[in-house]
Amino acid sequence: MNERDDRFAAYFAARSGAMRATAFLLCGDWHRAEDLVQTAFVKLYVVWHRVGHEEKLDSYARQILVRTFLDETRRGFFRRERPTAEVADRPLSEPDDGVENRMVLAGALAAIAPRQRAALVLRIWEDLSVEDTAKAMGCSTGTVKSQLSRGLAAMRSLVPATSA
Repeated sequence: MNERDDRFAAYFAARSGAMRATAFLLCGDWHRAEDLVQTAFVKLYVVWHRVGHEEKLDSYARQILVRTFLDETRRGFFRRERPTAEVADRPLSEPDDGVENRMVLAGALAAIAPRQRAALVLRIWEDLSVEDTAKAMGCSTGTVKSQLSRGLAAMRSLVPATSA
């Protein structure tokens, strides 16, 4: 291995877990999240020799990941299978409140439009600014704001209100 490959391997080892979590929130499936991260890192490796600023590397990798997700969603590559509320091949154990809440939120997130989901994940989960979210999504800041507004409205309609 040369120095370039060593740097890439170190970056992959350091960031692949966080990118996988982001990818999961985008697509709602761990296996697809792994595929998205793998595709994003392959695309990053191809241009690795041109990536000079390490401080912008996370932003660039996240942008590749989001655009890969949006491209695959547009093509309909993963539309053959649909998630269901019930798993037929094994009984469910009694979940605790935290797991149940996460499942409800993950299901609602998976049910909203891909661009709304991407805006919510980048802006809320990744805590990016509106400008950085727009850059990662390849759109204007106004589009990010409208996608966030619509995404939050959709999430509110899908997630039942709880009494405190």
